[in-house]
Amino acid sequence: MSGREFFASRYRELGWTCEPVEPRQAIRINTMNAETTEVIDRLESRGIQLETIPFVEDGFWISKSDFSVGATAEYLLGFYSIQEAAAQIPARLFAQLKHKIVLDACAAPGGKTVELADLMWNTGAIIALDIKKQRLTALANHLERCRVENVIACNADARQASHLNLKFDRILLDVPCSGNFAVDKDWFSRRTIKDVENNAKLQRGILAEAAKVLKDNGEIVYSTCSLEPEEDELNIDWAIEDLNIGPEKINCLGERGLTSIFGKELDGSIENCRRIWPGQTQGFFICKLRNRVSAQ
Repeated sequence: MSGREFFASRYRELGWTCEPVEPRQAIRINTMNAETTEVIDRLESRGIQLETIPFVEDGFWISKSDFSVGATAEYLLGFYSIQEAAAQIPARLFAQLKHKIVLDACAAPGGKTVELADLMWNTGAIIALDIKKQRLTALANHLERCRVENVIACNADARQASHLNLKFDRILLDVPCSGNFAVDKDWFSRRTIKDVENNAKLQRGILAEAAKVLKDNGEIVYSTCSLEPEEDELNIDWAIEDLNIGPEKINCLGERGLTSIFGKELDGSIENCRRIWPGQTQGFFICKLRNRVSAQ
């Protein structure tokens, strides 16, 4: 099944009315390369108008620009990255990143990888995986432009991360997902519930492998830009039951995760997740997971 009304009816049942959204371009300052105030001054001198994003540090919406913000000297020097506002949240949910061993399991094209490196100040190490070899070119270009020095990029499937024979302090799972209509005008005509179910299965495989390679006191941040509960709360409910990892409280934009979905009652801790319906941003789901045994 597919179509706007099919998905809109699901969203209504979940407590949200589907409304048109106009995506806003956003940037994030790479503070290891430049001072935020310096970048703001330089961009504003070029006639670029910025608006502070209130829910992330060093993030700005582009209010007005007469040319591409990907064509400035400041962009080419790695002073900032073009990154959707909600996508700037996940990397900042980790308790501490400097000097840690980090897995970025689905890394390309590299926006969050650069953000991790920025928060780490190029300390520690990031192992960045992507299953598609051609996408690693975009990742490598992004890392080089932003002067990232602590990343090892690998052409590998996140569902085989245990083959690395490493344990990780922090794992970012910005998993492949169905996306949402806010950034794809043809989304309702292209997506079916079968697509959602297939993506949910893929995501569970990635989650299961991440649980294997997480250190006892480590943290996983799981995120999607899907609005579909099969890829969001229902996956986390499965992880609680099958992987013995559970969501911790986080302080970020969004409503509490849903604990009652289409007549199914989920683990109460899922309210610690955050569901961001399209509006201020494109729509997102985020949670921070920890091994339940080590957290006791």
